[in-house]
Amino acid sequence: MSARDVIIRPVVTENSMDSMADKKYTFDVALDANKVNVRQSIEEIFGVQVKKVNIMNVSGKKKRQGRYVGFTAKRRKAIVTLTEDSDEIKIFDEE
Repeated sequence: MSARDVIIRPVVTENSMDSMADKKYTFDVALDANKVNVRQSIEEIFGVQVKKVNIMNVSGKKKRQGRYVGFTAKRRKAIVTLTEDSDEIKIFDEE
């Protein structure tokens, strides 16, 4: 599995944007990824040093359309903490 297959996308919410000041970044990752895969992928893609990785499974929410009931897709979320001397990850291009 390549590094680009492990990291799907960054999670951009108000809470995750506030935690970027503490060098904590949130990403959606592949369902079969583990902490070691996530650490190696982040270090390879962004060129930073990872201190800690926390992973959680997010179950799908119940949604209904009329009488039909279903669930949104489940996902896996990783919160990556960088070391103090590491550079920041540029999620948005600042010009």
